[in-house]
Amino acid sequence: MSLQQLELPIALQSSTRRLDISYRERLRVLLSSDLDFHGKSSAYASHNFHAFPAKFPPQLPRKFIEGLTEPGDVVLDPMMGSGTTILEAFLTGRRGVGFDIDPMALRLCKVKVTLLALEEIATTGNQVLHRAQKSLQQDGTELRRQLDARFGEAERKFLDYWFLPSTQLELMALIREIERVQDPNIREFLELAFSAIIITKSGGVSMARDLAHTRPHRVQDKTPRPALDEYRKRLSKNLNSLATLARGSGTVELSHGDAQALALRDQTVDLIVTSPPYASNAIDYMRAHKFSLVWFGHSLGSLSQLRRQYIGHDAVTGVELAELPDSARQVVASLARVDPKKARVLHRYYSEMTRCLAEMARVLKPGKAAIVVVGSSKMRGMDTRTDICLGEIGKHIGLELVGIAVRELDRDKRMMPARRIHSSNHSQIEKRMHEEYVIGFLKPESR
Repeated sequence: MSLQQLELPIALQSSTRRLDISYRERLRVLLSSDLDFHGKSSAYASHNFHAFPAKFPPQLPRKFIEGLTEPGDVVLDPMMGSGTTILEAFLTGRRGVGFDIDPMALRLCKVKVTLLALEEIATTGNQVLHRAQKSLQQDGTELRRQLDARFGEAERKFLDYWFLPSTQLELMALIREIERVQDPNIREFLELAFSAIIITKSGGVSMARDLAHTRPHRVQDKTPRPALDEYRKRLSKNLNSLATLARGSGTVELSHGDAQALALRDQTVDLIVTSPPYASNAIDYMRAHKFSLVWFGHSLGSLSQLRRQYIGHDAVTGVELAELPDSARQVVASLARVDPKKARVLHRYYSEMTRCLAEMARVLKPGKAAIVVVGSSKMRGMDTRTDICLGEIGKHIGLELVGIAVRELDRDKRMMPARRIHSSNHSQIEKRMHEEYVIGFLKPESR
């Protein structure tokens, strides 16, 4: 299902707010416009601070933010991920409110919207690099002792598998000096740069390939790049990006929180733009994020437990399943005839999304919109029809479904866990991740 293209007046093409048309019609026009953004650069402000899988282009939330809100309005992303919506709200003078339970998402988002003095960061970063290099040359024995003392047995085995001993020492020297930085905002900026040389689209300092794509594979003959050299380059790149962030005039509120139970009052949000996870853990964020998080003191056991709480996870024990509308129930029932366990996984996903959409409806002001960007999945060869099912679930809880637009993914820009769709040796996950759906909901005035 997709919206028919509308023939737009010239004035409306440049700004949907210039003509006196209804909010609903503005939403329809935005949904029917070009949402692909192929050829558009996403490397501005702090969007490129750190790799993150399946980010939507910043032009997408900006289009809806500028078209449906005014400066000072509240823009919510209840599953903020890399913080694209939040950063765009900040840059356009809105109040960005974001929630997530992923510790890497929270770290990344906070740094991306924090204004800092460039000279102070550059000076501190150079001092960290200098002291790390000096300790590697003069204090190797103590570094190895601290490295052994820092991690438990499971974490030690993990690091030994994925990082060469020499790389571990370099990273230990870096993280030790970063943790000595007194200013928490500067320290977090430096920590994020540290993470970015580990979780990266290509190259990187680990023995993994495609780590940023969440499906890492250990490459026996890979030669990892020197950690200090990579850190110096990443720090310089992030500093250059930070220089453009000063143009942001909005405010930001970030919290650890579950999208199924938002810590917000009723009817306080002017716009929601969010992109929920895929069903059945198709994009496994924690599988990549743990490569950095273990260096920040998280145990693998705690991260594994947290991963089970993510929306779309494939664990089904102790999960509360919701009553689904006909479309979603039929998809789940069809899958159950082929694979009952997978059907319960899908039922879990639609149950979680039912609670998420109910929370969105609760916190939205009457007459305001929620934009939900989703991809569909195939489970046992069956299309989960995510766009249709979530559209019906939204209507079932009282939202108006204004329309569903289809956008083609630019696989050269959007980091998916696979090679491009035209590869001669592509997997099932590649075949299905070439488009996504932009669902436009409206909360009725009478709700």
